[in-house]
Amino acid sequence: MAVSKRTIFLTAIASGTMLNPLNSSMISLALHSIQKDFHLSFSTVSWLISSFYLASAVAQPVTGKIGDLIGRKKMFLAGLVLVAVSAIGAPLAPAFSVLLVMRLFQSIGSSAIYPSGVALIRNHIHENQAQALAVLSIFASAMTALGPTVGGLLIGIGDWPSIFVVNFPFIIISFLLGWFMIPKDPAKKDTSFKTVVQQLDWTGIFLFAAGLVMLLYFLLSLETAVHLRAGILGFLLLIAFVWFEWHKEAPFIDVRFLKQHRSLTIVYVQFIVLNLFNYCLFFGLPSFFQDGLHFSVHTSGLMMLFMSGASIIVSLASGKWVDRVGTAKPIRIGAAAMTAGALLMALFFLNAPIWLMGLILFLLGIGYGIGNVALQVAMLDETPENMVGTSSGLFQTCRYLGSILSSVVLGIVFADGITSGRFIFLGAVLIATGVISVLISLKPVRSRAF
Repeated sequence: MAVSKRTIFLTAIASGTMLNPLNSSMISLALHSIQKDFHLSFSTVSWLISSFYLASAVAQPVTGKIGDLIGRKKMFLAGLVLVAVSAIGAPLAPAFSVLLVMRLFQSIGSSAIYPSGVALIRNHIHENQAQALAVLSIFASAMTALGPTVGGLLIGIGDWPSIFVVNFPFIIISFLLGWFMIPKDPAKKDTSFKTVVQQLDWTGIFLFAAGLVMLLYFLLSLETAVHLRAGILGFLLLIAFVWFEWHKEAPFIDVRFLKQHRSLTIVYVQFIVLNLFNYCLFFGLPSFFQDGLHFSVHTSGLMMLFMSGASIIVSLASGKWVDRVGTAKPIRIGAAAMTAGALLMALFFLNAPIWLMGLILFLLGIGYGIGNVALQVAMLDETPENMVGTSSGLFQTCRYLGSILSSVVLGIVFADGITSGRFIFLGAVLIATGVISVLISLKPVRSRAF
């Protein structure tokens, strides 16, 4: 693919895949206004966040599977259309229930874009593939980091509806570029709606979705009233899912393949650990800066840029590095950098000057940036071409599992208040998490230079 066509192609994919992290982070600044307008309790309005994560966790592999069947370009463009529907419907929502449905449309639509986008890169970019994936990581990291700031500015201009309307420029750019620049899907024998419906493993999808929703609901409830029955039911449904898929001739997720190719399973596990580590910092540090160190909101935001900025900067360099040496070494070094950063944070962060805090955060961001890119490439290395959509979606589900687990960890760590002692405890948890990541990375994975 020529350089100019490659750039436009990546712009089409990246401007679509960034919609999920952008919308997952922008909403945090809008909750207060939505709560006030619809006269809701905070626990009720917070479902706009929880439902988004739950729907995304389930929708990523499901839409990835559908994309594998009907074509990745079709699924990519369909996801953009669904996000556009939510961008129109949400500002006009007459009731909170309608707004919640629009938020689910947004989640499912933006979830459909990522696995299809990664599969399209796998199919059409064969040189320097890791650098192409690094572009997606940069866009996602930037949108996650800047989402709250962008959301705050937009709400100041046009209240909470503006965070839905702002999707339109990105949707239009991605759709038009995608329509003209993404090659047509390969012709298939029969991709009619009826045939696709018949080919889908609906029992497997139901067991996976129901089990995951119940388990995540249980995990989210650990901060308030524990719903133990939901956790038990979720666990049993997921066991039933594994048993059913094991005996299914054409399964939704081929668990026999995962057993035979343990390296892919290891990649998934390590990605959960990586995101557990990262989101503990992403969600926990701002609160500690404000409540523990009494920084202003503005200063807290600037401090977080040390970590997110490092992650963005290192992602592209990591892509070039992975293209040259493969995935194994970068994964190990990324895990080691995370662990070293956590150790420095636990030992020196509390009484450190601002510049030293910044250096520690920078090291933590480097660890995440390297690991994020290298693990994406490792996932593609270990996945057959006909399963890339499903595997990419499951990979993103692991991201959401990590983020939800981080909220559980933070709820336990800061249950008695955000104090210096509790922050050191969080540091110890992060050191242990980093060590686990290092140990997992020692398990050999196939290392392929592209």
